[in-house]
Amino acid sequence: MKKDTHPEYRDVVFEDVSTNNKFIIGSTVRTRATISIEGVEYPYYKIEVSSESHPFYTGAKNKIMDTAGRVEKFNQRFGKYQRNQAQS
Repeated sequence: MKKDTHPEYRDVVFEDVSTNNKFIIGSTVRTRATISIEGVEYPYYKIEVSSESHPFYTGAKNKIMDTAGRVEKFNQRFGKYQRNQAQS
C-alpha cells in the first residue's frame, strides 16, 4: 500500500447510546474521545442505532400510523386542482 493514502485502521469502541452497549470493532472512523477498557486505551465513538437497538434485529414491531386523516386533508387542499384539470 502507498503511504498516506489510506486512513488508519484500528480497534474502536462503539457505544449504542440507547442501550449503553459497548463493543470493539476495527474501524477507520476518526474520533477525539478515548475510553479505557480492561486497562487498554481505545478510541471511543457514540452511535444511536446498532444491532442491539434496531427494530429489524430486535424484532420490535413498527408503529402503524393513521394516514387516512392526512390523505383527506391533502384532498381537501389540493383535490380541487385535480377536478379542474380532469374537466379540461
